[in-house]
Amino acid sequence: MSQHSDPAADLLPARMLNEFVYCPRLFYYEHVEGVFLHSADTRRGAEEHKRVDAGKGGLPKAKKTAAAAEPTSISSAADRAGETDAPGAPDAVTSGNAEGAPSESAAADSAAPTPPLDAEIIHARSVMLGSERLGVVAKLDLVEVTLGATATCATDASAPSEAGPRSPRSAASVCPVEYKAGAPREGDDGRDLWDTDRMQLGLQILLLRENGYACEEGVVFYRQTRQRVRFVLTLEDEAWIRRSIAAARACATGAIPAPLDHSPKCVRCSLAPVCLPDETHFLQHADDELPPPEAQLGLPGLTHDLLPGDDAQAALLADGFATDDPAWLALPEPRLPRSAGDGEVRRLMAPDTDTKVLYVNTPGVMITKKGETVVVKEKGDTLSEVRMKDLHHLAIFGPAQISTALIQTLCEHEVPVSYFSLGGWFYGLTRGHGLTNVFTRIRQFARAAEPEQALPLARLFVYGKIRNQRTLLMRNHVEAPAPALRALKHAASAALVAPAQATLLGIEGAAALVYFRHFSGMIKAAEDPDEIPGLEEPTAIAPAQKEFNFDFKTRNRRPPRDPVNALLSLAYSLLARDCTVAALAVGFDPYIGLYHQPRFGRPSLALDVMEEFRPLVADSAVLTAINNRMLTPADFVQAGEAVNLTMAGRKRFFLAYEKRMSDTITHPLFDYKVSYRRAIELQFRLLARTLTGEIDRYLPFLTR
Repeated sequence: MSQHSDPAADLLPARMLNEFVYCPRLFYYEHVEGVFLHSADTRRGAEEHKRVDAGKGGLPKAKKTAAAAEPTSISSAADRAGETDAPGAPDAVTSGNAEGAPSESAAADSAAPTPPLDAEIIHARSVMLGSERLGVVAKLDLVEVTLGATATCATDASAPSEAGPRSPRSAASVCPVEYKAGAPREGDDGRDLWDTDRMQLGLQILLLRENGYACEEGVVFYRQTRQRVRFVLTLEDEAWIRRSIAAARACATGAIPAPLDHSPKCVRCSLAPVCLPDETHFLQHADDELPPPEAQLGLPGLTHDLLPGDDAQAALLADGFATDDPAWLALPEPRLPRSAGDGEVRRLMAPDTDTKVLYVNTPGVMITKKGETVVVKEKGDTLSEVRMKDLHHLAIFGPAQISTALIQTLCEHEVPVSYFSLGGWFYGLTRGHGLTNVFTRIRQFARAAEPEQALPLARLFVYGKIRNQRTLLMRNHVEAPAPALRALKHAASAALVAPAQATLLGIEGAAALVYFRHFSGMIKAAEDPDEIPGLEEPTAIAPAQKEFNFDFKTRNRRPPRDPVNALLSLAYSLLARDCTVAALAVGFDPYIGLYHQPRFGRPSLALDVMEEFRPLVADSAVLTAINNRMLTPADFVQAGEAVNLTMAGRKRFFLAYEKRMSDTITHPLFDYKVSYRRAIELQFRLLARTLTGEIDRYLPFLTR
């Protein structure tokens, strides 16, 4: 170790060893990858610990013993060097049986070994101790100290006392007390400690001994049952703790441990939505089969020289997809795994988040914070207020202002802020540090650097997109043409065996040509213009509105030149934002893609996974907004060739988009209910599992 290094840097927090005993995979996520999510249990525990955490952490110095002659901890080494001449003040000083102890902890404190009636006892809360020899650091909830008669150190004169000024005295014995929200385990001999609590309390006893204190036992107080359980550290316990410390250190430098197999521990684990234990096990043993790449030989029009952007060639390929050529019939259908539906995969996460997206759509407003509330103001008037804990995302359109204090708070809460032009162009994000782990990104970069390794994943992204386009046409078209459905089916199959990325781009373009050629058949506009507000004959005041309708001919963008294309562009921009946020949440670099090539400012990986959800989320939200009359031609304005939504129109479309993102569906693989927002995050997590080797193959999200 360098003489300039911090000796605390390599110490394992005792809480992490708690997690290791509970589940090595949980330890890896929290300690190595820096992942932590709150649950109802963790929030309740944090609330109940507020009083304990407010302690000063002061302990009197230990009596000098043979064991303490050579300091082994950071704190004792500092004392020897003269860096700390006196301990901090204790949190309470009492006499006899601690009758003056704080009421909340009195029941727990009295479980410690009974001192003599004339003994003086102090209670120190939130005590931080470390040991280089053990390699562990811990914060102790409460330490009950029985003072001895030898004056070896001075206590703080400001500490509360019932007997007035006292002579400096040292600690004769100490007893750590831990507070737990739950109930003790029912053992063969009555109440017993859970293994995690045994680890935590045992570590505290060892740390106190390492720092020179006489400590034989500790106490856990369980709030749910108001019961105390004593723990006497044995040699077997000490050996188990030391083995666990060594195993945890080895785990931290190795591969991520396998998930627990259908364990009841997973049900209450806050990281179940990240870990995906049942989903990972299911996909590790799934029997799936995709056609081999050599199956592309002999397919009509599928060559290595197919280039994107050639509309004539794309049209020829689209026509070729629509044929009944025997080569298409010989191509094997992919067989993807399905859940048996018998509880094989448990849903260990909420179907959707309980937070929401705040869209700020008014130019010139000021977005600030007031306490724990986000406030949007215009010229001093409050337009809206949202509690910080209810906020999932903040999206700002146009020239609005946001305070530095709010940005800092949102970063602290891991709430991203996205910035758009008034026309819906996605500029970028502000967010906190997020994940500190780099291992997923290392695998991502390695795969992206090898086109042959990235191609199998790129095929699946495009396959999922085309399959879902075909499904949307079948569901929503007035009468979907059989040749178009056949062409999309063959295009999807061709994507699975595309020999190169350029070929895959051409297949995607040909499929898009077929899909958007029939997109207008999914728009249910009334024949009588008077049935739709905004389609009435224009007056002399607004003659320019006459040409606005929802007649869709072809896809165009940059700029969109009709209302439908304006909606599609905005929807794709919002979806790209959500996919970028999901990619960052999982630990990816959203700008390094496996299908979309890197380009300045383009979140290529986000666009990769987004392909599967374009028809299901973005296109569907556009169709819903039009067909349900949420938007009318009066909600659009034209500037030159570009057509954009009005401010009121954008607001209504945001509602349509967010409703679609919150819609719950049955997951096609796992057979449980999730929202589209949750499904997108799941796809990124499955992609990460594929890149790290936990599962063999990424599977696209295909709606049924």
